[in-house]
Amino acid sequence: MSSFVAFDSIAVIAIAGMALATLLTRVGGFWLMSYVTLSPRLERFLRHTAGGVLVAIVVAAAMKGDPAMWAGLAAAIAVMLLLRKSMTAILIGMALAIGIRFLIAP
Repeated sequence: MSSFVAFDSIAVIAIAGMALATLLTRVGGFWLMSYVTLSPRLERFLRHTAGGVLVAIVVAAAMKGDPAMWAGLAAAIAVMLLLRKSMTAILIGMALAIGIRFLIAP
């Protein structure tokens, strides 16, 4: 019997380990935060942390970006400024970068 997918046992174990680590981190974080009283300052910090991480990832990628990446980033920024919808901005930026790479790719 032939299979469309060949499984590498080490890769499957690694993926399962990463999934377990992610689950434990999330559950542990919620458990630890159940013991913390949220002050307005801490609440503001936690609310903006995800955005800061996203900006750090984008800036790191932009530093080594090609013209398609820069065009996608510009589009994402423009959409974010106009619509204030982060997921829409990300999707449009990615679609533009992919489209440019598809058209320019050799």
